[in-house]
Amino acid sequence: MGTVWVEGEISNFRPSSAGHLYFTLKEESAQLSVVLFRRQALLLRFRPEDGQAVRVRGALSVYEQRGQLQLVAEAMEPVGVGSLQLAFEQLRERLRAEGLFDIERKRPLPQFPRTVAVITSPTGAVIRDFLQIVRRRYGALHVLVVPVAVQGDSAATEIETALRRLAEPALPAPVDLIVLARGGGSLEDLAAFNSERVARAIVASPVPVVSAIGHETDFTIADFVADLRAPTPSAAAELVTASLANIVESIFELRHRLERAARFQLLQARQQYASLRDDRIGQSLTVALRVRQQRLDDLSNALDAAIALRLRQARRPLDALATRTLRRDPQWRLGVAREHLAGLHERLRAAATRGLQATALAHRASRERLHRAMTSLVDARRRNHTQLHLQLAALSPLAVLERGYALVHTEDGTILRDAAQLLPGQLVLTRLGQGSFTSQVERIQPAPATSSGANAEPSTKTRKSTTKAQGKR
Repeated sequence: MGTVWVEGEISNFRPSSAGHLYFTLKEESAQLSVVLFRRQALLLRFRPEDGQAVRVRGALSVYEQRGQLQLVAEAMEPVGVGSLQLAFEQLRERLRAEGLFDIERKRPLPQFPRTVAVITSPTGAVIRDFLQIVRRRYGALHVLVVPVAVQGDSAATEIETALRRLAEPALPAPVDLIVLARGGGSLEDLAAFNSERVARAIVASPVPVVSAIGHETDFTIADFVADLRAPTPSAAAELVTASLANIVESIFELRHRLERAARFQLLQARQQYASLRDDRIGQSLTVALRVRQQRLDDLSNALDAAIALRLRQARRPLDALATRTLRRDPQWRLGVAREHLAGLHERLRAAATRGLQATALAHRASRERLHRAMTSLVDARRRNHTQLHLQLAALSPLAVLERGYALVHTEDGTILRDAAQLLPGQLVLTRLGQGSFTSQVERIQPAPATSSGANAEPSTKTRKSTTKAQGKR
């Protein structure tokens, strides 16, 4: 019989795990088994169900194991309603039942998107109109164009892939909003946007999606599952930039309001300043100046005290070092004694002055006696000081040097007491009563052997004379 068309109602529909479809076509008085293999079943644009009236094209054959006549189908379409429309209605009802169209699931659009990705054809008029509106309303918005096919067999796959790639964290810049755009067309032209895989990719996208497909009267599955449906791609561009444009306008308006308020406050301040009396202003300035002068004095006194404290702290190690260095010098000791005596003199004089002032009104005669006693005490101290000075001068090695003696020591400061300590060619330093000089030893004369007892003293003088003569050379 060749290829035939058979029309009937689907009954006992049984899809297999391999993808083949088995069902029965029946009418009131007849029925026929039908098998639609996986390869042809994948080309169906709707999902067969029991009770659907369909028209099937295929070839008759006999299944020999059962001796059963059957129709091996090659194509199938619904009767009365187009396959695309039926597939659209079936998918819509199924996704609605899953809750993918619920308002609670949909996310709000970001108020300040920085990057918007537009999934559309790069050569159509849609993207040109979209970019023109964005440039006119908010030129700072970054638009990322993702080129895809918007119709044909590969369109659904490319759109799904684009949606998944825009959700990847490896993008150079994160996308804040996705716009799915296409111009108008027939139901066959919009078939990619009625695909279940595209609908589920929109739902799975972590980035909010705006659907802008076709004209205002066109509806697709993508419109129902998207977070927002725009009537046209141009309307989508206006919706995306609406918040930004409104914010810019609000900023300008607030700026003008702030300027007006500032001018009003400044005018009020000037009026209040002009209404004040001059004497009140002068009095206020005087009080403020006095407070600041007093504060300046307090800070100056505190600064002086802090500087004096720091100087005393810094002077302590220097004084200790000077004391350790100069403590062995007779002149330094004499100066210290003089300073001490001068300090005592000043303290005594101050004490006497305070005592005299304290008793001046009550006992003038006693004050005079006390003055004489203090004067006598000061004189005694002065005489004592003079005597100590003479004693120190007599005991000072410098006084001995002034009488013609010399002090000889090596370069490292060792005092020489015996000529045997010297070597020929050695440099020695000789200190006199006034100044010093350096000499070189040419010859050493050791002291002659002496006996103990009465001759010990002349031997000592001989050694001193020898040392003195050598130093002079």
